[in-house]
Amino acid sequence: MTVDNTTTEPMQPPTPRSLGQRRADALKRLGTNHQMWLATAGEGYGPHLIPVSYTWNTNTLTTATFEHSRTVANLHATPRARVAIGDTADVIMIEATASLIPVDAIDPTAADGYAQVSHDPRTMPGFVYIQLAPQRIQVWNGFHEFTGRTVMADGQWLDRPID
Repeated sequence: MTVDNTTTEPMQPPTPRSLGQRRADALKRLGTNHQMWLATAGEGYGPHLIPVSYTWNTNTLTTATFEHSRTVANLHATPRARVAIGDTADVIMIEATASLIPVDAIDPTAADGYAQVSHDPRTMPGFVYIQLAPQRIQVWNGFHEFTGRTVMADGQWLDRPID
């Protein structure tokens, strides 16, 4: 009979990224990923979650959906939304104010960019653009990064951690 006398050291969590690195990683992901979950809620409608494509233009997310959808009804009642990009182990969470933009009033550059990652609402009746202005952005890739996850508050990028 042999006895294993080796001990197993407990696994140490990875070192959390700095605030600056989290911001840089978030900006890179916002500019290269084009899929998100969009959550809205409105009086009488309750919470609603949809997967949508998006584009990022350095300070605004642009997406589109059916103008008579529950999402749009929710945004008329409460022009705020929450966005999740990534998965539960590596996520960007965004709280944003929302503006509904008629198809004929959207900036052509935003419309062209969106048409590159999804359908083109300019050629399909019954759509409306949604522009989301981030007010709070949180970034983390595991429990070890839960502290210090907020990289933007009140619409401003942070220069020091707040949580």
